[in-house]
Amino acid sequence: MTKPDAELSATNNLPLVLAGPLLRAVTPTSVTLWLATSQPVQLQLDLSPDGEDVLHFNPAQMQQYCQSIRCAGKLFLQLIHIPLPQPLPVSRWIGYDLQLLPLQQQHPAAESQTWLGWQNWAPDLVYPGRTTPGFVIQPKLQSLLHGSCRKPHFYADDGLLAADLHLQQNPAEQWPALLLLSGDQIYADDVAAPMLRAVHQLINQLEFSDESLPCSTVSQAAVLHNSQPHYYRRDTLLPKTEAGQAVLTQVFKGAKKPVFTSDNARNHLISLAEMLGMYLLVWSPAGWQADATELNPSLTESLNADEQQQYTEQQAIIRQFAAGLGKVRRLLAHLPSAMIFDDHDVTDDWNLSAEWEQTAYNHDFSRRIIGNALIGYLLCQAWGNTPERFNNGLLQQAERALSDSGSALHQQLITDLLRFNQWQYQWPTEPPLLVLDTRTRRWRSEKALDNPSGLLDWEAITELQQDLIGHDAVVLVSPAPVFGVKLIEGIQRLFTLLGKPLMVDAENWMAHRGTAYALMNLFRHPKTPKHFVILSGDVHYSFVYEVNLRGRQHGPDIWQITSSGLKNEFPGRLLDILDRLNRWLYSPRSPLNWLTKRRRMKIVPHKPDTAKAGERLLNMAGIGLVELHADGSPKRVVQLGAKGQAVAFNISEEDARWE
Repeated sequence: MTKPDAELSATNNLPLVLAGPLLRAVTPTSVTLWLATSQPVQLQLDLSPDGEDVLHFNPAQMQQYCQSIRCAGKLFLQLIHIPLPQPLPVSRWIGYDLQLLPLQQQHPAAESQTWLGWQNWAPDLVYPGRTTPGFVIQPKLQSLLHGSCRKPHFYADDGLLAADLHLQQNPAEQWPALLLLSGDQIYADDVAAPMLRAVHQLINQLEFSDESLPCSTVSQAAVLHNSQPHYYRRDTLLPKTEAGQAVLTQVFKGAKKPVFTSDNARNHLISLAEMLGMYLLVWSPAGWQADATELNPSLTESLNADEQQQYTEQQAIIRQFAAGLGKVRRLLAHLPSAMIFDDHDVTDDWNLSAEWEQTAYNHDFSRRIIGNALIGYLLCQAWGNTPERFNNGLLQQAERALSDSGSALHQQLITDLLRFNQWQYQWPTEPPLLVLDTRTRRWRSEKALDNPSGLLDWEAITELQQDLIGHDAVVLVSPAPVFGVKLIEGIQRLFTLLGKPLMVDAENWMAHRGTAYALMNLFRHPKTPKHFVILSGDVHYSFVYEVNLRGRQHGPDIWQITSSGLKNEFPGRLLDILDRLNRWLYSPRSPLNWLTKRRRMKIVPHKPDTAKAGERLLNMAGIGLVELHADGSPKRVVQLGAKGQAVAFNISEEDARWE
């Protein structure tokens, strides 16, 4: 007989499962699940393929297949990675029942036989008509969902709710093969004060070790979490150096310049506890308290009138965001998710230029903040992408660092992660899914330190070329679009020439000549795949471009499909102007188009079916659905909205132009 949450929480105000289970890398021969618990647990698991015998994994087996990291007194991250002796069936429902046994240290016999299933710790986890959560293995990528840029305090509905609705409305056998999250799963550098308050409310219960902060006017993280959280004032804590003069988004003549460049860094996450707390709260409703965003009187009095008004406005949005997290948790428990970072998972303009890198990594405080974000990414995202890549040594190092935050062990872990060059990965789908790390393996400018770096260096592009050989088709994930809006890229180039690349986020594949030429040569390689589908996000609008290389009669066919953002949009009026100007300035007859051509490419922009005359870009928060033909080329591209909207791109139309 299982006990309800109320009894389980009698001596612990935290729910047993704080986040998850998240279904991560899944193949016919392996299953991966991630979850966060407030207590150490034993696990047992049943896998129930339709029409076949149940596969039972007892606690002893699960101990062998589960890695657990203690992050705090009441936070344990578990990664279950089970290699299967016999392949699971494909294209068929496979239910799973994950049972947890809390290990009560003080009363070892009290809960010795109380195994808790999803009904106890996530009663809304299953879809209607099902008795357990489950999944369908789709080794052939006939369809997938993809999106990026999920900012909790943006006013639009959450695109992950659109993904959950899509699963609810379709038979499991017709579900997409995977969910691709191509960057900005969290916004570490742009946090609403009510969201930061909720993070603090949670982590103050989790019992993290107190992190000492180097070179900061606040020397201990516990002060930031409690008495002096610096809501709307964290930009005053962020490091400023004389060397950071070019690393800024606003110009302050005669003053020291900020290392971090976000316009919205007034609530930047700082401590390792804050990074981990943010992940728990964007993926699950479990860690949210009823009064999670409420301020006590002393903190309210610390805000001026404008800040109090902004807090109240953002509080309503954050509450609505939290109200949808049960469905987000359900989605993530059913659809295998592949993830990769982009800048906001760490900080705005992360590694944009060599000068930015020198400034940020040579200051102990900014280096710590970046390192803390990378540790959070390792434990909450990268670990589940490629479980076999992260050995016990690195994970034990992370656990030791978390037990003594701010120590030499913590610093050494950050050093090792900043040197780590294996964040990119490949999943063995058909066609294969290749996910690029466009943030840490950059090609630094040879001309000037403040020029934008290339998104991949020569070595990384060479490795990519080797990975592509032997495939007829590939789905390539680049967080930033490889082929973007030419006018916007032109504006970025202009600001780069003026010495202000950070003012317009001047990071695109064509911003660095070496990377651009190497990439185009890769596409022209005689052994390159015949079909490329490039999935991207980052830009806060969505579009579909078909790209053909002039002089190549037999391909490759390249499709740039961008879906952004999950919960973010571009300023509407500005995007409308840029969209129309781009079409006028770079028409086939425009001299400007010929002067700036992208190495003789034919670009076909495909219109969304809601487009007015001249429009090619879609400004609608949601999630992208891509369906593929058997040869790997796109069959259908749709942007799904949380309220059931479905805007299709007409990928059969003929609207080509030479660039």
